[in-house]
Amino acid sequence: MRPAPGSFPPYFNTYIKLVEETELITALLNHGDVAESFFSKITEENSCYSYAEGKWTIKEILQHINDAERIFCFRALSFARGEIQVLPGFDENQFAANSHANDLKWESILDDFKIVRKGSVALFNSLSNDDLDHTGSASDYSISVRALGYIIAGHATHHINVVKERYISL
Repeated sequence: MRPAPGSFPPYFNTYIKLVEETELITALLNHGDVAESFFSKITEENSCYSYAEGKWTIKEILQHINDAERIFCFRALSFARGEIQVLPGFDENQFAANSHANDLKWESILDDFKIVRKGSVALFNSLSNDDLDHTGSASDYSISVRALGYIIAGHATHHINVVKERYISL
């Protein structure tokens, strides 16, 4: 079942609308497979490419996907378990600047993606339908656990589209 309208801030629809699947685990697996296949075609040399001064390299993009997925999973776990505290936001540009992604091997960032996605699937697989309907607050918005799962699936796809449009075509 897809996230209900109003269970997430409208700006997250950018990611959710990229997910056609109605079953969350299927979406996470399918979008993970597509991302893994796409990013595995990128070479170490190409992974260091940035299309303009001040823009992230492809390494930084994939590291951002990994970091954001971990954060979204933490939020999902927290809300599924009944956390009532407002969780902090995160500055994606600060995270990217401090990720040291460009010092890492491309293969290690890709391996990290696979591990993170496997953990995300395991987390969401362990949650009941009631858990998926729990909501919580992060930064300045309320969001459901289910919506966070769909955001994870669509977020990677969004960035694949950015790489295809602005970086390289594969």
